[in-house]
Amino acid sequence: MKIVVMISANAEWKAAKKIFSRLEIHSSPYGETAHLNLGGFDLKLFHSGWGKIASAGAVQYAIDHDRPDLIVNLGSCGGFEGAINLGDIVLVERTFIYDIVELMGDYDFVEYYASTLDLGWVAEPYPFPVRKGILASADSDLPPARIAYLKSQGAIAGDWESGALAWVAKKNAARLLILRGVTDLVNEDTGEAYDNLALFEERTEGVMRTLFDQLPGWLERVRI
Repeated sequence: MKIVVMISANAEWKAAKKIFSRLEIHSSPYGETAHLNLGGFDLKLFHSGWGKIASAGAVQYAIDHDRPDLIVNLGSCGGFEGAINLGDIVLVERTFIYDIVELMGDYDFVEYYASTLDLGWVAEPYPFPVRKGILASADSDLPPARIAYLKSQGAIAGDWESGALAWVAKKNAARLLILRGVTDLVNEDTGEAYDNLALFEERTEGVMRTLFDQLPGWLERVRI
């Protein structure tokens, strides 16, 4: 099974390189890459970069260049206070993008860029506790003023990249597994990591360690 692991944010990639300090780093048009054998699985790691544009380009490049059987995205997310807890791992089953502004018509761009992930090839029971749910994506940290709206759409957390990754994967009929750990909580007034990059980076390292520790267990549940 050919597996590509996409890692988006700089802090997430920095953590991966710290965890696996002997990685031999190569480059792609979108960022650094490395090969890793983890729990008997050969993985190609891609640092795709943060945001929708880099993520969409990088995952399309990986699909075209590597022809993977499976794409995995490991990373962090901000959780909605009251809907999820700090440290929870989200198994993403649906994404939508909420930073599109349409002022000329009433076309439903949110639904157009929404994606439902087919996870039927991941055998249950799952190997670790997860929160299966909806992730909201935008090229923005979570604005407190939008939290009520995002919750009303069923989202339990948000990030910058999952929506783009899921949409491109869907267009290519590619299998995608997104696992994101909650590094910080946001409510209608503020976010605990806002103006505190050090806190985000510290918690991101912990989340990435957990996700990599658990990844072989997830891959053992893949049925393709």
